[in-house]
Formats: sequence, structure tokens, C-alpha cells
Amino acid sequence: MPLPADDRETSPATGYTRAHWEAAADALLAAVAPYATSDRALYHLPGDHVSHSGRLSDGLEGYARTLLLAAFRRDENALGRYADGLAAGPRGVWPRIEDRSQPLVEAASVALALRLTRPLLWDRLADPVRQRTADWLADALSAEPWPCNWELFPVTVAGFLQEIGHRTEAARKAIDRGLERIEGWYLGDGWYTDGDGRKFDYYNGWAMHLYTVLHAWLADDGELLSVYGRRLSRHLTDYARLFGGDGAPLHQGRSLTYRFATAAPLWLGALTGHTPLAPGETRRLASGALRYFLDGGAVDERGLLPLGWLGPDVSVAQAYSGPASPYWASKGFLGLLLPPEHEVWTATEEPGPVDRADEVRPVPVPNWLLQSTRSDGVVRLHNHGSEDVRYDPYYTRLAYSTATAPSASYDNSVIVGGDPGRTRIEPLGAGEGWAASRHTVRDGITVTSLVLAEGAAEVRAHLVAGAAPGTLVRITGWRATDGLHAELLPVSGLSWNPEPEAEGLTGFTGRTGAEGATLFVALARLTGEPHPRPLTELVSVTVGEDRRVSVRWASGAEHDFAFTTASEGGSADPQWSVVRR
Repeated sequence: MPLPADDRETSPATGYTRAHWEAAADALLAAVAPYATSDRALYHLPGDHVSHSGRLSDGLEGYARTLLLAAFRRDENALGRYADGLAAGPRGVWPRIEDRSQPLVEAASVALALRLTRPLLWDRLADPVRQRTADWLADALSAEPWPCNWELFPVTVAGFLQEIGHRTEAARKAIDRGLERIEGWYLGDGWYTDGDGRKFDYYNGWAMHLYTVLHAWLADDGELLSVYGRRLSRHLTDYARLFGGDGAPLHQGRSLTYRFATAAPLWLGALTGHTPLAPGETRRLASGALRYFLDGGAVDERGLLPLGWLGPDVSVAQAYSGPASPYWASKGFLGLLLPPEHEVWTATEEPGPVDRADEVRPVPVPNWLLQSTRSDGVVRLHNHGSEDVRYDPYYTRLAYSTATAPSASYDNSVIVGGDPGRTRIEPLGAGEGWAASRHTVRDGITVTSLVLAEGAAEVRAHLVAGAAPGTLVRITGWRATDGLHAELLPVSGLSWNPEPEAEGLTGFTGRTGAEGATLFVALARLTGEPHPRPLTELVSVTVGEDRRVSVRWASGAEHDFAFTTASEGGSADPQWSVVRR
């Protein structure tokens, strides 16, 4: 991809300026143009992974998601091509919007793009084209979405239809209904769960916050923007800490193929004035993400974004993913709505959180512990509260990072009797330097876990309960990757794994005792330091017979926890927990 020369004076961390973002957008738009159908209503991008919605829907997805990029770029020539598609698509080429159908998703991108570029596109369309397009979009007002971030797609369509005076009463009801439905999923401190349960990942930023804040901002609803804006600003305090020093977002959650869509909430805060981040920090984080993917090979030799993370990788695809799905990365170009003279473009880049200092930070709502180290720029997420079993392994592992991907050999797992299952995750708290949870392996077997961290070092303790005496338990840690060193050292209840290492993954095994619950403790580390101090010099751990774990760090900080039990509701099965002493 041809880009301008780096500007290290204005952007000392990434070298990227607004000109780089413009050039990247132009290149992406030019690369997809040859894949449009003759009427330009569909974009059939190459790829063998057809979504479960079928090729026609995938072609609409290609149109809608690249239109969104053209809207952020505000390129009249590109928008002219999409105007041609509007003349044909709603006339019967595009599939209808029905309950829980993929066209409902794409309708939101079409509506948002039309709303953002109204003088450049919508207002220039012939009346019959506008009428057909509005009629096609209007089916979204009554279509039933899936009970998750999909609730915001009718809201987004309705906001545009209400603005142009098309079916205004139905539009108002769709807005009220969608916003009311997501309200119960807001759990505080800037965090939503993506539907019922505890589904926490990047959808918080590029869906839940993005659509609500944009709706309020475009509607010029100050009261609503105040509510959603405050939530966004609080979320960005945590969100800014989910990027590595190399710009990489955390490799956790679903739809990772959207790549630099992760920049969208950063720009959104600057666009609406609801952000705790300085302008130079916003650009450093956003440009860092874009550069990470472009330098890493996310764009192929044709200039296209294939399904994958860096290069092509269908392991990150879901059933709903089609060849054009990665173009929701277009959301990452939201910052181009800010004029060139805006301070987010003119300020000198400032360090992000991982650049400034080592940090171990609890995030109470999702019950995460974020662990970052300045020396290697690696951010690690210890997951003790987020779950979506439909998308294992991107929710079910105990830890994720900006420098590793989940391994097929079950990294960061507790494997009981050959079963790596981790369901019904129950958060047990997160505090200064620690987090804990309980999960179910299978009926009757639970694992209660505690992690403590300082610098790059970790202490991991797992109490396995309900397994038959003598059951083999395997504890795994990080998987080593290029430039990174992964360690796992036994402390209590474990011996060296007799099985050969797989994919650079280390592990230890132990066996459950006769007393009904057995505690396994290990030290772990993932680091990019070439010559790190031995783990045993950084932390000492004492394990008492009463299942007490005492930790003393080299810094002098001390922690003392105990695994305790109580029967709930008269149940014969004890419920284990972790208590700080």
C-alpha cells in the first residue's frame, strides 16, 4: 500500500499523520472497486469462506461496509460509484431486511453513511431512488434483531429515516425500543455486556458505544449525548489500556477480523468531546493500531483485507463472516470526520498507557486484570469474568495478550481429566494486583482460580473440586512466540508434564487428592525482555495446609488469600470462593 513518508516530528511513536489515514482509505476504496457488479449494487470480493447468509447477502455486505469507508473519507468520486449502486440495489437486487437477517446489519451501515454525507450523496439522488432506498431501509424499523448489539441497527436506520421525514412515527418507536433494550446491559463504569450474560470484548467500543453516541450526536440531542458520552469517556479510560506498544489490540473476543475498527471509539471520543485522552494520545493509539495491521500484512497483494488478523487466517472467522466482513474495519476511519485543523490531527503524539509505565489494573465490571509492561510493550488480560461459549477459544481462556493468539493446544487453561472446558464463569472479585473467578469444567467439577501479578510476573492458583481422587490435572501457561519468552514454574501440587511440549506451550500435571478439593499453584510469565530476572527472584509464594496462598513480591508488596467454602441453600456441594486476608 503506497503511503507518505513517516513524519516522526509530529508523530514520534507511529510516524502516521492524517495524510497516512487518507492514503490508506483511498487505497482500500480503489482496491475493492473492480469487484463491484456492473450495476455497482453488490461487491463480490474474492474468498472461499461464504457466510451462512449466502453470496447475495455477502455482496450487499461488500457494498455497505465499503460505502461506510467512502462516507468517512467524504470522497465525492467514490460516493458517486455508490450512488449508482443505490439506483439499482433497492430495486430488487438487494435481499430484503427480515427478522435477524444479515441485511439488517448492512442497512445500518448504509443509513449511517447516507446520514453522514447527506449533502454529497443523498441530496443529489433522484427522487425515485431516494424513495426506493428509504422504503428498503424502512423494513429495519420492524425487523426483530438478535438480542445483542444488533438492537442498535434499527436505531441507526431509524435515526436517518427520522431525519429525512420518512415514517417518522415508526422510526421514533424503533429508536425508543432499541435504546431501552440495551439499557439493561449497561453494567456501569463504561461497560456493557453484549446481550444477556457476561459477554465483554471490543464490541463495547465499536458497537455499543459507537452507535449510541453517534445517534445522539447526529440527532443533536444534548441530553442523550451527555448520558452516552459520559459512558464512553469512562470506557476509554480502560479501553486505552487494551493496546500494546506496537499498536496491537488484545487478541480476545469475536470478530477480530475487523482489525483496526478498534480505533473507532478512540476517534469517537475526540469527535464528540467525550474522552479522557489527550489529542496526541488518541492519535498515537489509533495510528498505532492502523500501522500494526498494515505493517503486519493485513492487506494482501491485491490491496484487499482478507479474513484474518494480520495475514489470511480463517480461524478468526465466525459463521456470519463472509469475504467482505473485514471491511467493518472501515469504522476505524471515523477520525477522518474531524477536520485537518482539529487538534487530534495537529497535536504531537503522546505516549499511551503501555508506553508510560508498568501497570497492573483491575477492571471490576468484566472482572479482568490488565497487566502491562513498558519494556516490551505487551499487554496481558487475565479473564475472570467474560464468557461466550459460542466463540471458544476467544472467551474461555484464563489469559490473552496483545502479542499472542489462543493455541489449539489450550494455552492458559486448567485441563481436568482431559477436559479443558470453562463454562459458567463466576467472577469472585478483582482488586489491586489480583483477580479471581470460579468456573465449571463439567457437572460436578469446578475450578476456583486466583491470579496475582506484578511487572511481567504472575502467580496462578487453581483449586479443583469435585473430581475423583487421582484425576489428572494439567495446568498450561502462555505459548511462546517469536521474540517472546514464556515460562511456567511449579509451586505446589504440580510436577513437570511428561507429555512433549506442543506449539511452544509449557505445562505441568498433578493429581487430585482424596480430600475433595486440591490446590495447584504455579508461577507464570510472558515477556519480551531478552535477559529477565529469574521468576523466583521476583516473587515468593507460601502455600499453607489450610489452602492459604501468601505472596510477597520483590517490591515488598504482600498479598494473603485463602480458598474457603460454604454450602449454598443447603446444597451438599460446597461452593468455593477466594477471600483476601
